[in-house]
Amino acid sequence: MNPFRTLRADEIDCRISTVKQSGLSLLLYKDARCDMNILDETFGPMNWQRSHSRENANCTVSIWDDERKQWVSKEDTGTESFTEKEKGLASDSFKRACVNWGIGRELYTAPFIFVKSGDCKVESKRSGSGYTCNDRFYVSDIGYDDNRVINRLQIRHQKSNKVVFELGKKESEDSGDPADSVNKVSLSVLKEECIKNNINLNEWAKQWGKWKNAENLTDQEIASMLRWIKENIGDGA
Repeated sequence: MNPFRTLRADEIDCRISTVKQSGLSLLLYKDARCDMNILDETFGPMNWQRSHSRENANCTVSIWDDERKQWVSKEDTGTESFTEKEKGLASDSFKRACVNWGIGRELYTAPFIFVKSGDCKVESKRSGSGYTCNDRFYVSDIGYDDNRVINRLQIRHQKSNKVVFELGKKESEDSGDPADSVNKVSLSVLKEECIKNNINLNEWAKQWGKWKNAENLTDQEIASMLRWIKENIGDGA
């Protein structure tokens, strides 16, 4: 049984996989900070540890089993990133080892995500061979069935906030009350992040969502605000 909860929308990142003239495909992934936060949340910061070998190519994540009075470990191998190769290799091997434990394994059930060229800016490469896109996207909503399989997914264009991909029906669409769309868990996380970074949430909410207070923010607005904190203040790998 997987001891970890499923990932929230604000904990999932989108990466462009392939670009064609007709559009692009996206992959979903998590970062190392997400793994560390969930390990802390599930077992406590003193009850897990990580170690690296083979010049960071391998990472072992160990969790303390209080019943057996021993460390239980799982290991995996990573690949280098294009920038900061040593740090990227350590981060990737750590993230893969965490997947072995079950963190974010549900992302492997994601559907094929295709964004049409009308919803993104596809350009020809300078070399004249192939296409590229510099747009960014984020997960604004996600849901799972009882087997941890993704059955609801909404992705938005970061700049325009337009929905560019959608699977399943959002639970909030069953109600006409905007307040019903608030993701209570994500709102709690947003409040904690604002306190940690000395941000006045209610003042920020007035500017961001044009609401009277944070309690009336929609789940899309909460996801956008968490994404802004992560990219402009956070230190995730």
